[in-house]
Amino acid sequence: MATELLYGRNAVRESLRARRRVFHRLYVSQSVQESGIIAEIINLAQQAGVPVERIERQTLDRRLRDANHQGVMLEAGPYPYVELDTCLNTAAERREAALLLLLDHLQDPQNIGTLLRTAEAVGCHGVVIPGRRAAEITPAVVNASSGAVEHLRVAMVTNLNQTIEELQRAGIWVAGLEQDEQAQDIDAVDLDLPLALVIGAEGTGIARLVRERCDFLVRLPTVGQVGSLNAAIAGSIAIYHAWRQRHRPVTD
Repeated sequence: MATELLYGRNAVRESLRARRRVFHRLYVSQSVQESGIIAEIINLAQQAGVPVERIERQTLDRRLRDANHQGVMLEAGPYPYVELDTCLNTAAERREAALLLLLDHLQDPQNIGTLLRTAEAVGCHGVVIPGRRAAEITPAVVNASSGAVEHLRVAMVTNLNQTIEELQRAGIWVAGLEQDEQAQDIDAVDLDLPLALVIGAEGTGIARLVRERCDFLVRLPTVGQVGSLNAAIAGSIAIYHAWRQRHRPVTD
């Protein structure tokens, strides 16, 4: 059976809290005190019936190739991807207009983790990633998201273009985030609607065919000397902006 080694205190804690994976064993460094978040992690593991083993820190360093594990490692099953319908059903169950995040071939785990953390914070109903030429939900991504991805519904699809067409047939508007003269300023666009926001890869942006299938493009206006923000920051601002439009105060 395939296993993954999750690491980092927040990542391990949130995985245990979410209980969406199969857990095999929790490893805790002998050098850390059993207090605070470490005590919480051990308690969560015990509640889930997960064996807890104390090992030398050097053993953790060796098994995790010197990753910043913070003294904990969780041996778990693979990430539990879902079908696209599960994301849409999540929105329906909450009686909310769908809010989805589509990642077009992002590869940097830190950028992906940042976007996933923001998506979870604003209650995104799902995240869609392509199955080729993109980073999967690896332990590095889980750690970069501070464990937020463990609470998200993530669908891995074969063809992002076909997925966009499927979403459009379901009544969802697809917006691409691009710093482009054809894009509209995000403040001028009504995003309080069933929405899927596409974020392109760092540097290359959204792929041409994906871009052509978007219903419209939006951009973040800037006034500085640097023409654009990186994918994680821009995408986080945009998805938060869409969420804020849905929760703006009602005025007379």
